[in-house]
Amino acid sequence: MLTIGELASYAGVTVRAVRHYHAKGLLPEPERDHSGYRRYGAGAVVELIKIRTLAVAGVPLARVKELLRAGPEEFTAAIAEIDERLRAEIRQRQRHRERIARLAAGDSLVLPVDVVEFLDRLRALGVDERIIRIERDGWIPLAARTPERVPVLIARKREQIAETPLIDFYLTLSDALDRPGDDRTLVALVDKMAAYLTLLADEQGEDYVGGEIEPSLARLLDTLAFDAAPPARRLVELLADRGWTGWTKLERKRPNRR
Repeated sequence: MLTIGELASYAGVTVRAVRHYHAKGLLPEPERDHSGYRRYGAGAVVELIKIRTLAVAGVPLARVKELLRAGPEEFTAAIAEIDERLRAEIRQRQRHRERIARLAAGDSLVLPVDVVEFLDRLRALGVDERIIRIERDGWIPLAARTPERVPVLIARKREQIAETPLIDFYLTLSDALDRPGDDRTLVALVDKMAAYLTLLADEQGEDYVGGEIEPSLARLLDTLAFDAAPPARRLVELLADRGWTGWTKLERKRPNRR
C-alpha cells in the first residue's frame, strides 16, 4: 500500500495534483487506515498515470473521466475531436504570435502593408523620423475609419513620392523642425509646392490632390500634424497665400465673386 506521496512519485505528479484529481472526481479517494492516512493500491498508480497522460496531452479535465471509461471507438472519436480543438487553439496562438511580432515591428501593428512600405520608402529617402511618425500617425485613424480608401490613397502617394517636389517637401519639412520661426526655407518650399499642386490639379483633377477625405476626419488629421510639427501650420498659412487651403485635404481656393 502506498502513501499519497509515494503514489505521486510513481506517477510523476505532485501531491497537490493528486488532491486536485480527487476533488475533480477523477481519482477515487481511498478510505483512511487506522492511523488516519489514506493508502493507495497499485491500481491507483495506473489510473493516475492515465489521468496525467491525458491532462499533459491537453485533454480538458472535464473530459478525462469520460475518456477513461470510453470504449475503443468512442475513445478514438473523442481524441480526434480534442485534437481538432487543439489545432484550432494552435492556429489562434499563431495569429497571436504574428500580432506580437507586428507589435515589435512598430508600424505594421495597425497599418496595412502598403502603408508600411511607403513609410519605409520615406526612410530610404532620408526623411526625418519625426516626419515619418507624423505621416504614420495620420494613416492610423485614416485606415481605421475608411480602410477601403487606403489602397487608392497610398497608390497616389507612391506615384507622388517619385516626383522631386514631394521629396523636397518631406526633406525641407524635416529641416524646418530644427529651425522654428525661419520662414525663408518654408517660403521657398511653398512656392515649389503650390506650383506642383496646381500642375497636378490641372493634369489629374482636384480630387487627385485633395484625396476625397471627409472634412471631420481631415480636421482630426490636421490637428495631429500641427501638434506634432508646428511648421506644418505655418506651411498651411503660406499655401493659402498661394491659392491652396488645407493640409490633409488640399483644396484650390476659389476666387471671390463680386
